[in-house]
Amino acid sequence: MTAFHAPVDDILFSLRHVAGADRLPDWDDDLAAEIITHFAAFAEGRIAPLDAPGDAQGCRFENGRVRMPDGFPALYAELAEGGWQGLSAPEAHGGMGLGGAVLAGVSEIFTGANHSLQMVTSLAHAASALLLRFGTEAQKAAFIPQLASGGWLATMCLTEPGAGSDLSAIRTRATREGAGWRLEGEKIFISGGDQDMTENILHLVLARTGPAEAGLRGLSLFACPAVLDGARRNAVKVTRIEEKLGLHASPTCQLAFDGAAAELVGEEGGGLTAMFAMMNHARLDVGLQGVAHAARAADLARRYAEERRQGRDGTGAVVSIDRHPDVARMIDTCDALALGGRALCHITLVAQELGTARDFVEFMTPVCKYFCTEAGTRAADLSIQVMGGYGYLREYGAEQNWRDARICAIYEGTNGIHARTNATRSLTLNDGAGARAFADFLRESGSELAEGAASWEAEARRIAGSKEAQAEAHAFMEETCELAYRAAWARIAAVAGRSADAARLARLASGVPGRGRPRRAAG
Repeated sequence: MTAFHAPVDDILFSLRHVAGADRLPDWDDDLAAEIITHFAAFAEGRIAPLDAPGDAQGCRFENGRVRMPDGFPALYAELAEGGWQGLSAPEAHGGMGLGGAVLAGVSEIFTGANHSLQMVTSLAHAASALLLRFGTEAQKAAFIPQLASGGWLATMCLTEPGAGSDLSAIRTRATREGAGWRLEGEKIFISGGDQDMTENILHLVLARTGPAEAGLRGLSLFACPAVLDGARRNAVKVTRIEEKLGLHASPTCQLAFDGAAAELVGEEGGGLTAMFAMMNHARLDVGLQGVAHAARAADLARRYAEERRQGRDGTGAVVSIDRHPDVARMIDTCDALALGGRALCHITLVAQELGTARDFVEFMTPVCKYFCTEAGTRAADLSIQVMGGYGYLREYGAEQNWRDARICAIYEGTNGIHARTNATRSLTLNDGAGARAFADFLRESGSELAEGAASWEAEARRIAGSKEAQAEAHAFMEETCELAYRAAWARIAAVAGRSADAARLARLASGVPGRGRPRRAAG
């Protein structure tokens, strides 16, 4: 397995100079750099080395419980001991209180090093944020310190057999019992639904409290610990774990709730509002997962191509394959996709943290998820192509990178669902304010995007009034993503001189006429 190299300089450049993280009231540039650099060293030295062995061994289902691959429990203990699970949680609840921008940098590095472990641990951050917003004071005090310390992990339990993208079809039911509730039903595709790294798991479960005909309005959100009172197991049973294409060290579970004790989080009937707050955090994180796979792909391809000597240049000298124009083109495509996708996620994240551009964030979140996950898979595929037959082997890690990247376009809402959202709800929500904010973003990114912004606005108005919007959703999302990508690169180019690798950024920027087709001269 080719060693993992964390793209620390690229991440800090993007946060500082492209996204303007210094506008955040809690941003401390020196501290952010120190934290991200420190985690990168931990990821390279401890987390990444277990990625390939964990993939090869996978998770085991024994006597109704999940066993993680060898070394994962000890590694997680180190992660928790270092305070990384409480990175963004408030200090009042035992966290570091460092905010979403620093968490984004750490999360991307974590994914690149070991997506499976990142997948199991990452929802604890989102769960803490959800509880801060919707939980009672008692729930905050009971659950957030446990999540921040790493003593507990969390899951998000939405999907059921027959109720995937259509949450109105959820059948898991919650009934009152005294001061609490009982859950009955089945959930599937639950990441980290069980594991042997923590003493407890906080399941956040979407269940029906109203009649079936109430649809989405009849759904409420519940906190359901796997272990009650620190001793007895709740009535939550793992019925199986899935055999998957990738993420072999991340247990994807089917869970049965058989009268499980739970607490209502937020208002009865307000479950979807609360859950979507958590899902929007997760969708940006998934976008950064795609970025991580693209960056990993670029690094794998570049390092292999620099060492692989084959063919001759114009003088007859044998050269490394990165000197061949087609190979150079593929490497630069991977690199540019990672940099552009990262910029889009960071720009959206900083706007979200500032809380002053909610319409823009609402519009951009599905765009980031769609673009970056497609970019991750494309880059992972190209890195295999650069490496040829060796890329198809397990030895170098390119094939695992592709397998692990592929799920990103599926979970947290399939990319087709996000394309449909882009062509329907995003164009009409709040009288089209999000669409206007996106067009303004394009114009503010550079004069070369003015014509594209005007054309896009005209198309958006047409689709918003069309009865065939869903049929046109894919093409419209592709157009939206191409313009967003160009805007990201226009902003990168404008500040490229502040990077320690300015020549690389300038070269890549000059080759981005459209989405994902950078050019580079061999030499």
